[in-house]
Amino acid sequence: MMWPRIEAFRASGAEYGVDLDMMEVFGAAPLPTPETEHFWAGTREGRLLLQKCTSCYHVYFPPRPFCPACASRAVNVFRASGKARLYSYSIDYVNGRDGLPVAVAVVELDEGVKMMSNLRDVAPTPEALILDMKLEVVFERLDDTITIPQFRPAREGAI
Repeated sequence: MMWPRIEAFRASGAEYGVDLDMMEVFGAAPLPTPETEHFWAGTREGRLLLQKCTSCYHVYFPPRPFCPACASRAVNVFRASGKARLYSYSIDYVNGRDGLPVAVAVVELDEGVKMMSNLRDVAPTPEALILDMKLEVVFERLDDTITIPQFRPAREGAI
């Protein structure tokens, strides 16, 4: 059985031509909006984009047309380094692929913002998931519209 919220999400996504059957995590795909389209265009090109206020210099995520710190609309989009550290995590035994658990994490980017993401290329166990471990962004293409940023342990010399 699907949760009603997810079914509504699927129905609204169909209006935008998003192939929501490709989503495996929680059964719902992100929906680009005019305010977030630049972010999704960047991920499709393998770039992680953030925003920075030109009034107060606050760097923030998720994308929005105004600064959450000072409400200024004078914001710039820039390419993040893709380097991060593991801030927190949860091991999800229900929504993983092929019945396997998945590590869902909050990562702190070198630019100072936190974002939620899946972890890849690392065992979803407390022994392998060391807080503050160095991570790097990788991208998973779901369809022509959505490419998801995920993180994996940084390769030697990457950070």
